[in-house]
Amino acid sequence: MTDDVLIRIEGAAGRITLNRPKALNALNHGMVRAIAEALTRWRDDAKVRHVVIDGAGERAFCAGGDIRAVYDMIPVDPELARGYWRDEYRLNAMIARYPKPYVAFIDGFCLGGGVGLACHGSHRIVTERSAVGMPETAIGFTPDVGGSWLLACAPGHAGEYMAATVHRMNAADAIYAGFADAQVPAQDKAAFIEALCAGRPADETMRKFAIQPGPSPLAAQQARIDRAFSAATIQEAVTRLAAANEAFEQEALAKIAAHSPTSLAAAHVSVRQARGFTCVEESLDHEYRFAHRCVHLHDFREGVRALLVDKDGKPRWRPARLADVRMSDVEALFAPLGAEELGLFPGGRS
Repeated sequence: MTDDVLIRIEGAAGRITLNRPKALNALNHGMVRAIAEALTRWRDDAKVRHVVIDGAGERAFCAGGDIRAVYDMIPVDPELARGYWRDEYRLNAMIARYPKPYVAFIDGFCLGGGVGLACHGSHRIVTERSAVGMPETAIGFTPDVGGSWLLACAPGHAGEYMAATVHRMNAADAIYAGFADAQVPAQDKAAFIEALCAGRPADETMRKFAIQPGPSPLAAQQARIDRAFSAATIQEAVTRLAAANEAFEQEALAKIAAHSPTSLAAAHVSVRQARGFTCVEESLDHEYRFAHRCVHLHDFREGVRALLVDKDGKPRWRPARLADVRMSDVEALFAPLGAEELGLFPGGRS
């Protein structure tokens, strides 16, 4: 067990609280294992009617996986990093198929690995402080933890847009995009969780506390998003954005320009492929192929260095231009791994 996550039973609820507030509740390997063990125990425990997961502090539910720790693992033993991703993705699949209500209270940042912990659950609550997104292309990675599946299921081509720009959704956006189910005021968090611990059904509790989220900024731009990001490649999407010469498109271009060209191409391919998958497990297998290989990718190590280690904000991507990214190289990053496959999707795919 680890103090980084608090696990207990309170009344009718199995309670999980991510407990690294100074690190924005970043998810490390010990936390992944502890949560998986608790969910396994509670699956057949009659005392536990539902699971409730939240984060300590007011800034974050979970701002992502502990990528700095993964970065430090790679030169020591790449298999340690791969082991972290394997266990994390298996946990994501467990959450998606959990037989009891799984209620995630998403207050503050919910990014990357936090999305994997929260957004595959049956009841996903956001607040006026929520900021939800998949920031992977900014660090030389690609949306994972089942994020490609969630992005693929978002309206139109919003998934490709969010993967490329690392758009952070507010509560209304998250509900519109299918990452959340309802908005509850942050001030009602204690009462909301207390009701669940007292045994009130999750559906009833969500309805009682939910408020109208207001208009979604993402929805307001859906037509513009679809015009650009329906393109078969990110390169073509960028060409369409540049041709529009409007404020929204230029802002998107500026965000994209800072991200890894290889990761941008990989994310676009990944979301489009996931749209043809049948379940989240298929997406997780697909994402793991990239993760397995990324321990040897320059852009992942360079992105983490620039944003999280040296914090100079000046990653030197290879290649540095989208025009120089070969699609054959990108597709190879998602090629089957043979005996090293994660193997969550029954039967697998060739």
